[in-house]
Amino acid sequence: MLKEALAEIKRGCAEIIDEARIESLVQRYFSEQKPYFVKAGFDPTAPDLHLGHTVLLQKLATFQRYGAIVQFIIGDFTATIGDPTGKSETRKKLSKEEVLKNAKSYQEQVFKILDPEKTVVYFNSEWIEKLGAGGLLELTTLVSVARMLERDDFEKRYKENRPIAISEFIYPLLQGYDSVHLKSDIEIGGTDQKFNLLMGRQLQRSFGLKKEQAILMMPILEGLDGVMKMSKSLGNYIGVNEDPNTMFAKVMSISDELMWRYYELLSTKTIEEIEILKEGVKESKIHPKYVKELLAAEIVARFHSEQAAKLAKEEFDRVHKLNDLPSEMEEFTLQGPIWIAKALVECKIEPSTSQARRDIQAGAVRVNKEKINDKDLHLEEGEYILQVGKRKFAKLKVTK
Repeated sequence: MLKEALAEIKRGCAEIIDEARIESLVQRYFSEQKPYFVKAGFDPTAPDLHLGHTVLLQKLATFQRYGAIVQFIIGDFTATIGDPTGKSETRKKLSKEEVLKNAKSYQEQVFKILDPEKTVVYFNSEWIEKLGAGGLLELTTLVSVARMLERDDFEKRYKENRPIAISEFIYPLLQGYDSVHLKSDIEIGGTDQKFNLLMGRQLQRSFGLKKEQAILMMPILEGLDGVMKMSKSLGNYIGVNEDPNTMFAKVMSISDELMWRYYELLSTKTIEEIEILKEGVKESKIHPKYVKELLAAEIVARFHSEQAAKLAKEEFDRVHKLNDLPSEMEEFTLQGPIWIAKALVECKIEPSTSQARRDIQAGAVRVNKEKINDKDLHLEEGEYILQVGKRKFAKLKVTK
């Protein structure tokens, strides 16, 4: 049982610091039923999560299965500063109202994955605000400027003579102090968070906790393109709150190679179950499309329901196998004549007119099921079904 637990905990992770401590905590749980505490912090800088965010949540859920109490920290204080990780400039400060609104949305979404009975939700303003000016100054004495500049993003900005706000230096200290206050045993985060995660270990040591949290880092999930990280701004994401049909179709759009990456980081199937599927595909006993359908159904069921997953598959089959149109499409009314590229953008199925032109040239755009190749086409008065690729549709009524 211990071997299986550790294999699942390590599954898909990019790096572990102090693996022996994690093993001892899990072993103690199996022998003494004594829980341990795994911390993860989330700054509610936007209201919606996508599957890239859920990689950490899946790992937290795995820890919960093997004895962990999750310390889920909503960084309502630190979000007002802005995490500088990976940023080329100081991030815009969020208002308290924005942060709290986003935090409420986060809580509604995370318990589709986490066990609420094994999760304690904290807002870090609870203890950070009590630090006061004196406590904050004490924190700053524990780390040198030279140490801060060891961070890749800080070092790069410093060399390029781009500004670094003092508040950005303070952010890692506050994240580390969360681990001091909560006496966390383990902290998990993305690979881009390594500096901040290590700060928790350093501060626990500086504050005399007689322990240092172990660290488990997860890789950044690639988006639908399989190249860039999943991001709403890049349009290569699957949103947790997206409708079942869209979610199912997006999972089905990923490459066969990327599918295994999603299985490793997002599926609740065991390592052995995934290996059986891999072998089946490798030996041509199972079609990759069927395996992808299993993944799509699992993800839709997680965030909606088993019934929603069943209906989403039926809709996908109807549209793609029978070359039919979706039963539901968003409807738009625009004044004409209107340039096709602009119409595609206005109907929210293309991010920009330049992308629309590229898709037209690639033969990915259809009007009323007919492929078009005229990137200068203007739509006159009438009703149209616009389509980009196999999963983006819209109804358009063009008026005078």
